[in-house]
Amino acid sequence: MNTKLKLSSIPDDKPIKLTVDLPAPVHRDLLAYAEVIARESGQPAPGPEKLIAPMLQRFMATDRAFARLRKPRHRSA
Repeated sequence: MNTKLKLSSIPDDKPIKLTVDLPAPVHRDLLAYAEVIARESGQPAPGPEKLIAPMLQRFMATDRAFARLRKPRHRSA
């Protein structure tokens, strides 16, 4: 079965280290998501820590209110 995941590949970029506490259900969901990515790609499952940044990036990129509010407003002189 070919599914349409919002996240299909994990880019390899220089990370900034953060420490976060996740609820256990979120961690379980990240592990499950990684397993689905592995099945779909035929590659080993990425660690859950590799999923968080691309998921947040995707979320912010598709949040229309954030995009609208992020744009600088031009003032007339």
